[in-house]
Amino acid sequence: MRTAFSITRFAASRAGYALLALGCASLLGFGYYLQFQQGLEPCPLCIFQRIAFFAVGAVALIALLHGPRGTTPRVYAVLLALPAMAGLGVAARQTWLQHLPADQVPECGPGLSFMLDMYAPFEVLTRVLRGTGDCAKVDWTFLGFSIAEWALLCFSLIVVFTVLQWLATRRREWL
Repeated sequence: MRTAFSITRFAASRAGYALLALGCASLLGFGYYLQFQQGLEPCPLCIFQRIAFFAVGAVALIALLHGPRGTTPRVYAVLLALPAMAGLGVAARQTWLQHLPADQVPECGPGLSFMLDMYAPFEVLTRVLRGTGDCAKVDWTFLGFSIAEWALLCFSLIVVFTVLQWLATRRREWL
């Protein structure tokens, strides 16, 4: 029995892409609000998460404008899943750092701009993913969850969204 609303078909529709692009834009906007209005400086891991949200939002916007049909949503599902899983990994790493005992938190390190000036790109990536004491500090919470934990939830939902997109284009004889 078919229902009038299918979550998998919604995920692969223009409305689904619009919702995803708008969600990413809202998250980025809120991050900039916290930075420029509330004075919370993002750590390097936070900046990497912003880049991942931007990449997901950009791909969703392109998909919205393109309006894919047939099996093309699978291509967009992969293109959305890659930065979402990267962001998920970074958010998971930051959440792990935030839950370390105080004596195990890494020392504070240089800022991202300094690292970009002084090190090769792969070395910057390695140093950022190691994390610093700045990344372990929780400056803001909502409903008891830190920004990194909320980002972890949002990236998880985006990955679920991409799985739904993939399922929306499966062939009927495979069922």
